[in-house]
Parts: sequence; C-alpha cells; structure tokens
Amino acid sequence: MSDYQHRTVLLDEAVDALNLVGERVNGIYIDGTFGRGGHSRLLLSRLGPQGRLFAFDKDLQAIDTAAQIDDPRFTIVHDSFATMREALAARGITQVDGILLDLGISSPQVDDATRGFSFRQDGPLDMRMDTTRGMSAADWLAIVPEQQLEKVIRDYGEERFAFQIAKAVAARRAVEPISTTRQLAAIVAHAVKTREKGKDPATRTFQAIRIFINKELEDLEQGLIAAYAMLAPGARMSVISFHSLEDRMVKQFLASKAKVEQPDRRLPIRAVDLPQPLMKLIHKTKPSDAEVGDNPRARSAVLRVAERLGSAP
Repeated sequence: MSDYQHRTVLLDEAVDALNLVGERVNGIYIDGTFGRGGHSRLLLSRLGPQGRLFAFDKDLQAIDTAAQIDDPRFTIVHDSFATMREALAARGITQVDGILLDLGISSPQVDDATRGFSFRQDGPLDMRMDTTRGMSAADWLAIVPEQQLEKVIRDYGEERFAFQIAKAVAARRAVEPISTTRQLAAIVAHAVKTREKGKDPATRTFQAIRIFINKELEDLEQGLIAAYAMLAPGARMSVISFHSLEDRMVKQFLASKAKVEQPDRRLPIRAVDLPQPLMKLIHKTKPSDAEVGDNPRARSAVLRVAERLGSAP
C-alpha cells in the first residue's frame, strides 16, 4: 500500500447527489474511478444491507487498496469504467441506481515519482494508469511522428506552443532517448517562452501526453454512453471533472440528453406525443473556498449531476 495520501474532492457533494434514500439504499451503484476509495467508502456507509457497489479502476495500486475493503456488498473490477456494461452484464446486472465518476488523477499517482506523472520530481517517464498494459510515455515519445505529437499536445493540452515543443522533442530524441520526467520538463521549459504566472511550462504537455497514453477521453466518451444506458429511471449520475476537455464532454453529453428538438408548433401534435427529454440536469457544483484552501488540487474541479427520466431502454 502506498504511503502517499489522497484527499477525495467533493466527497459529500458527489455522494449526496446520488440521492440514496428510501428503497434506493438497497440499490446497485457504480463508482467508476475507485482511486483511493473515498467515494466508495462513503457510499458503502450509506448503503443498506442488500445494496451493492461495483468499483472500477485501471491502477494496480488502487486495486490493492480496494482489496482491503472487507465487505460482501463491494466488488472491485480491474478495468476502465468504459467497460461497465459488459462487466456487470457478465454478473447478470443491466440496470443500476446511481453512478459516480471522479475523473481526476489521484494524489498518490502524482506524488509518486516512479509513476512518471509529475514534472516536479524526476522519475521514469511512464504515465500509464495501468502499468500492465499499453505503451509508456517514453516508448511513445521515441516513435511518435512529430506532427502527431504536435496535434496531441495542442488538442489534449490546449497548448499554444505545441509546434515548438514537438519540434524540440524531435530534436532531442535524435540525440538521446527521452526517458525521464525531468528531461521532458526541461525540453518543454526551453521551448515555451512565456507562461501564465505560477504555472509550470510543462503542465499542459504532461497533461496532454497522460490523456493520450491512457485514452482518457475515449474512455470518458464510451463511459458516459454506458452509464446513461445503465441508469434506471430516477437514477442519477455524478461526474467530477478537473480540466476543460473533460468538463466540456460531460456538459455536452448531459445537455444532449436533457434537451430535445421540438417539432413545428403549427403541426397538429398532441402534448402527450411531443418528444420528451431523457435526463434532467440537477445541478453544477464547485468546491468551496474552504475545500480549495485545504486542498489546492481541488480548485479546478466541477461536479455535474443529472437524473435519468422516462422508462428504461
């Protein structure tokens, strides 16, 4: 078990929003990103004796932490939340009473230099959430075409100096392998001439490469579709995002389910036959000043909550 500590962001707000009341306390719930288990433990404390909680995570350290929860109502799955439909269908479950997704990278992942997520500490340039699968950041940087690298840094990091950074990376790897976080951070710092006050030049590039290596946006797109399909009528989804790309995807997905195209008012259509929204937007919440003061990593978090309407698919 890691010695690094993690503070769960918007802990009570995200769980409160799932509305575990009445018969729902004995329902089936999904924590799509177990992390270090803050949300899962609070959910378990509110579940009734017949309730079930399925948690997902790609990170082996998270799986090890989850294995310490001795509760027959709890099941941990070593996989992305994007696979929730298949994973639960294999257990005979097609509908759930609530889903929580905390899309942030956990503090232990950032603080542990051996994981390669942080530009503040020197370590191997890995960046994989699941170190048993896929290509490390170092291996990818060694072979990625310069134009693709520029696109990843620009699109996933929203970095305006993507061209200069990609060019600098290509020049350096022609001389020596880029295998550590400090090497990459130094390359980026040299290529980026200006940056917002208080923000490290490498922030956006590290974010972009991490998102690409772990297929985070692809997982989110598939996960949102799966989550909506699994929600029972009246069930809610709580999603916490930490950067604009994620939040934009969540916002647009929920909005697409909450709004419907209405036919021309001049057409003779009864009110009961008009298209109905599929979800109801409950609220958007940000961390309080007190939480941000206690945990600065919470400052960019946004919680969006929506409820499934109508009948099940």
